[in-house]
Amino acid sequence: MKTIVICSGGLDSVSLAHKVAVEHALLGLLSFDYGQRHRKEVTFAAACAERLQVPHQTIDIRDIGRSLSGSALTDDLAVPDGHYAEETMRITVVPNRNAIMLAIAFGVAAARGADAVATAVHGGDHFIYPDCRPGFIDAFQTMQRHALEGYANIALYAPYVNLPKSAIVTDGARHDTPFAQTWSCYKGGDAHCGRCGTCVERREAFDLAGVADPTEYTDADFWREAVKRGAV
Repeated sequence: MKTIVICSGGLDSVSLAHKVAVEHALLGLLSFDYGQRHRKEVTFAAACAERLQVPHQTIDIRDIGRSLSGSALTDDLAVPDGHYAEETMRITVVPNRNAIMLAIAFGVAAARGADAVATAVHGGDHFIYPDCRPGFIDAFQTMQRHALEGYANIALYAPYVNLPKSAIVTDGARHDTPFAQTWSCYKGGDAHCGRCGTCVERREAFDLAGVADPTEYTDADFWREAVKRGAV
């Protein structure tokens, strides 16, 4: 499949880009600036595209993002520490973000003659993010089939949608993903904080996968306590 990968620069989407580059035909990477508190991860997406020798485009949807208020990822709200299973993490939801990005990506894919749009949503996202769940992915594919009927036939490729993040680490290692060249942390410091939901999930995933984690964390041990709390 000639595929465009939505790539934030995080572990999941960069691993997906490397997977597609090996298993399909990677046409390019697509990133979005929706007014997130920091855009550090987009530089990692650009580096991934350069590494894989494909085009990288960042689409500016900040005008839309300004209306999606109330999230710790876009507003001046504290990013909570802890595990995604904790109720406090709901403040990191940006309403309808994936639906908006995917709709734009499908339009770009149709214009470029692509066969598929790839997204790295995964099973660990299901608890907190409604637009990362299998039901959403299936419904979005159906909607796009109608939206592009007679013009283009584009698949929504979401190979990780029913898998835990640890399986992404395993798959990424299989496809030689340079994990140190990915960025997950919501806080955007010089190093991963080790305490926010995505840092905790990242650290736990490497542990469960049995793969060495090359990431530098400001607090490398907090994840154990957070995982215990999240399991209660």
